[in-house]
Amino acid sequence: MDQSADDFRALSRRVQRLEDVDAIRRLHFSYGYYTDYNMAEDIARLFSKDGEVIFLSGVYRGHESIMRLYGVWFREYFIEGKVGPVFGFLLDHYHMQDIITVADDGLSAKGRFRALMFAGSHESRSYKPEGMPDQVMEAGIYENDYVKEGGIWKIQRLDYVLQWQAEYEKGWSRSASVLQPAKLTYPEDPFGPDALLDRERPAWPDRAAVPMHYANPGQPAA
Repeated sequence: MDQSADDFRALSRRVQRLEDVDAIRRLHFSYGYYTDYNMAEDIARLFSKDGEVIFLSGVYRGHESIMRLYGVWFREYFIEGKVGPVFGFLLDHYHMQDIITVADDGLSAKGRFRALMFAGSHESRSYKPEGMPDQVMEAGIYENDYVKEGGIWKIQRLDYVLQWQAEYEKGWSRSASVLQPAKLTYPEDPFGPDALLDRERPAWPDRAAVPMHYANPGQPAA
């Protein structure tokens, strides 16, 4: 067997793996930017045909439900149904610490990201979302599934696990989470998920565990 041919195939697989990781990172970071500006239609296009979102212990299945979350609930609540940046409203997400694991067949992957968020309204803004403090800090962890659909990486399962949330003036030591786990499903709750997780995730000051999809890199491979 030609050793140079084997080396070329191994190098090609390695390059493809690096390109896949970069594409998934770009996909997830794009999700963050679209969320900042409440661009629900663009968010929905990032998901596979069977895509779903897990948020506040609720499961939103399929593009119609994903639009109900981002295009109805978020958009109506935060910015009165508008699209794009809105005067005096902040919803900035910072995504980092990504660990992406591509399957051997190159058709699916898992990714873990950390998110920090700063949100709220300027004092001069006329509309204020009911129940939302003017200055909020938040942190969460994503453990997502991705799939290559028609040669393009898509989000198959976006799972955001809220870790803490606090009013800026009080800090995390004197705040409880404004967001709480979902209690009702759609259509009883017009903004609600299609289903609830079997086990409700706690909200700050409780902490929800987020199992890691990858093996400990300090241990030898099995």
